[in-house]
Amino acid sequence: MKKIISQIYPWIDNRELHYLKKAIKSTFITENKLTKEFEDKFKKLTKAKFAIAINNWTLGIYACLKSLNIGAGDEVIVPDMTFIATSNAVLLSGAKVVLCDVNYETLCIDSSKIKDLINSRTKAVIPVHLYGNSCDLDEIKKIKRIKNFFIIEDAAQGVGVTYKNRHVGTIGDVGGFSFYGNKLITTGEGGMIVTNNKKIYNSILMLKNHGRKTKGIFIHKRIGYNFMFTDLQAAVGLAQLDKLKKIIDIKEKIFTYYKKKLEYIKSINFIKQSPFSNHIHWFSNIMCKNQKLIKFLNKNKIQTRKAFYPLHLQPCYKNNKNIIKKSKYENSKKIYKELISLPSAVQIKKSELVEVSKKINLFFKVNDKIRH
Repeated sequence: MKKIISQIYPWIDNRELHYLKKAIKSTFITENKLTKEFEDKFKKLTKAKFAIAINNWTLGIYACLKSLNIGAGDEVIVPDMTFIATSNAVLLSGAKVVLCDVNYETLCIDSSKIKDLINSRTKAVIPVHLYGNSCDLDEIKKIKRIKNFFIIEDAAQGVGVTYKNRHVGTIGDVGGFSFYGNKLITTGEGGMIVTNNKKIYNSILMLKNHGRKTKGIFIHKRIGYNFMFTDLQAAVGLAQLDKLKKIIDIKEKIFTYYKKKLEYIKSINFIKQSPFSNHIHWFSNIMCKNQKLIKFLNKNKIQTRKAFYPLHLQPCYKNNKNIIKKSKYENSKKIYKELISLPSAVQIKKSELVEVSKKINLFFKVNDKIRH
């Protein structure tokens, strides 16, 4: 039976095992020294003053919102094209979600449309650096100087991504990253919050640790929860950081190969790289109006993935009064109808890349005209 060419899977080997053995041998498998080491290395990577490991980035967004005293009666602007965790975290805080359309070329929030959505209840904008492409943060900061709101960068997919040579997540008031199993680097579950603001840092630190700064004491100065990390996760994360440069290099080679083999096909286009971003190809994506390609590739044991379903169309938001819709969201709908993520795993074989490209070419020879 022919093996399936998977769309994505993590790169795990003996390096993770080495760090995991270290954690287990220490017997400190909850948040301890390895977590601190992981945070310190992440600070070095991003050049942020503060880094806080957290159990997942969904609750990380919630922690960021609560650290800024955002809740009931407030509004937060979120791009319509993002994974639903971004907006659900806002709802969890008690605030309302105001949806903003995205830029068709970069897939990121359309900064030109933010201004019209702001009112006296607007407390934050959450730009999402989607698919390793950076948002136009300077434009958002210009609006912030006039309208006065917080910027919470959702860099779930942005490890290694820079905006004008500054690491994303560190440019707004606070930001963070996801280490879910399909991300550029993984800890299974988990995330990291970064900020240059000590007050925000201390607030999040207490929120994730039952309302106290230090473990082992039982006087709680504020209401908090358990959003703690573990040294087992940190062990995997440290090994992943050791591989980060190689992962980025391989991802670039995968994308470059696809582009070389597919760019002459009339029905295929590629996402425009932001001029201010290094654009790390977490996934290798193509834009294609003929979505029959997905069924054809699946039939040939090649996994693909569509874009995130636009938030304004989500069934769970249909009658939700806390989701504010003020547009037809033409760009996010168009992206959903066209974007296809091709197999992009770091360990993908050259023979598999050849197979994927050949099958796509075969499909369009039958179904479309080839651009020569």
